[in-house]
Amino acid sequence: MHQHPGVLEAAAVLPFVLALVFYLHAAWRERTTGRGWPLHRMLLWTGGVGCAAAGFIGPLAQSAHTNFVAHMAAHLLLGMAAPLLLVMAAPVTLALRSMEQVPAIRLSRLLKSRPVRFLSHPAPAAVLNAGSLWLLYATATGAGLLANELLHPLIQVHFLLAGYLFTASIIGKDPTPHRPSFRTRAVCLAAALAGHSVLAKFVYAYPPAGVPVDQAQAGGVLMFYGGDAVDLVLLIAFCAQWYRYTTPATAGNRSKAAPSRRA
Repeated sequence: MHQHPGVLEAAAVLPFVLALVFYLHAAWRERTTGRGWPLHRMLLWTGGVGCAAAGFIGPLAQSAHTNFVAHMAAHLLLGMAAPLLLVMAAPVTLALRSMEQVPAIRLSRLLKSRPVRFLSHPAPAAVLNAGSLWLLYATATGAGLLANELLHPLIQVHFLLAGYLFTASIIGKDPTPHRPSFRTRAVCLAAALAGHSVLAKFVYAYPPAGVPVDQAQAGGVLMFYGGDAVDLVLLIAFCAQWYRYTTPATAGNRSKAAPSRRA
């Protein structure tokens, strides 16, 4: 019986170890075969996996079950910091480059499927990400979910997946068929950032049921300022992409590349 916590913790560590090993192995193989893979992307992936792991296992994850401030810190790691780092590491691009031809074709077809195209649009992705936070922290249903220990790991998984999906829809470096325009992404990004900031103030003023007032206020402050810090990096990355897209040199490169793609 005393071994169960250790076994469960080891099982929780395994997905992060595998994600790190597979990515770094594929990246190293690309570098050793001469095709190259940027070192900074390897570091970004390592940092992203580390942030995600800290939200699931370790002291912070344990405290998140009983302390709302720790829970909010885990949310920032899982739903914002980790997705930003992971998306910037371009894992899908690496997978397509390192896979055999048949699996790569299947993955490419999956990315072009209607469900993936719908979920990867910034509007649905923003609803899944920011909208679910409003459900969780501003409704009685959400308060019940927060109080359920069995659902806590599922909430953490949702934070990570929804955050990754939204971040990828805004600044994704991986190939995405039918990517929306920068203006569309800008509108969705602005709406999501505003929704997150307003929710942080709502949590501060109206604590979720069962959460002590002092913890709710501290958690709201952390959500507001911590979220703003990550959002600032996301905004800078988005503006940098938009700027590069509109510069004459980049536009000229796209024009020259267009005939070769049609061929």
